[in-house]
Amino acid sequence: MDHLNLPAVLAAALSSFLLGGLWYSPALFGKLWSRESGKDSGRVNAKGRHPAIVFGLSFLLALVAAFFFARMLPPTNDFTQCARTGAKVGLAFVAASFGINYAFAGNSLKLFCIDAGYHVVQFTLFGIVLGLWR
Repeated sequence: MDHLNLPAVLAAALSSFLLGGLWYSPALFGKLWSRESGKDSGRVNAKGRHPAIVFGLSFLLALVAAFFFARMLPPTNDFTQCARTGAKVGLAFVAASFGINYAFAGNSLKLFCIDAGYHVVQFTLFGIVLGLWR
């Protein structure tokens, strides 16, 4: 744990939070995600939860993910290795897990690509931020 850089972990979590804002905005995939998920594009979620709770919990979970991702990176990894590891984790663990759930739920391939793609980029960003901040 000596090699863990807490400001870098915080920055990694923040990067994924900012990515989500862009990824799910109308400028990128927001409209398509809303259509494919059956959600009203004007709302954060269909359950009527307060946005502060949704965003606060989302950031907390991104922080947990960034922290444990940082813990698993060997201190000897360079920027490129960290970014590659992030992409591999995003594909092999997160996207694959989403794929299992989406297959059973009958969700569309488009929705899977949007949601899984976000997490592949998220973990790649974790690797980039943590790798640059060594």
